Amino acid sequence: MVRRPYPERVSSDVHPPQEGLRERLRVEVATGDPTDPDVAPLLAEHLDDMRATSPPESVHALDGAGLAGPAVTFWVARLDGTVAGCAALKELSPHAGEVKSMRTADSARGRGIGTALLRHLLAEARRRGYGAVFLETGTQPYFAPAHRLYRAHGFRECPPFGDYVLDPNSLFMTLTVG
Repeated sequence: MVRRPYPERVSSDVHPPQEGLRERLRVEVATGDPTDPDVAPLLAEHLDDMRATSPPESVHALDGAGLAGPAVTFWVARLDGTVAGCAALKELSPHAGEVKSMRTADSARGRGIGTALLRHLLAEARRRGYGAVFLETGTQPYFAPAHRLYRAHGFRECPPFGDYVLDPNSLFMTLTVG
């Protein structure tokens, strides 16, 4: 699979860190290298949390090398130049993609970073002509904010897809985008 061209940078408004503030902050979402030193700590934190929350056989998160693969496009969200989150879109076929490694830095939680990344990822899926986007996430209470985010954007539960198998620790979701 070959990476397709994509917009280099996109900015969008995000919520301020404290409720009640009227000022909107701008998040910049741009393609990135998951092996960059400023991104690696966020991915390490992500993998550590996945391993602490789910049994080993149910952890499907990719490391930096996996996210740098030819079938994966990786984005980094930054606030004032600081890494605030990341997300990836893995091509499953010419007609479908999978959300991988959605993560918001602890310091940026509740500020709309996940929404900005997901909107960017879905816009890219539409640009590529995908008919559907899939994802796998955990079922534990730790994943409740992710469930809310995905449902708010129209994702619905579905059976396992690709190489996944039915697993009580995995929730599978899909969204028709085409």
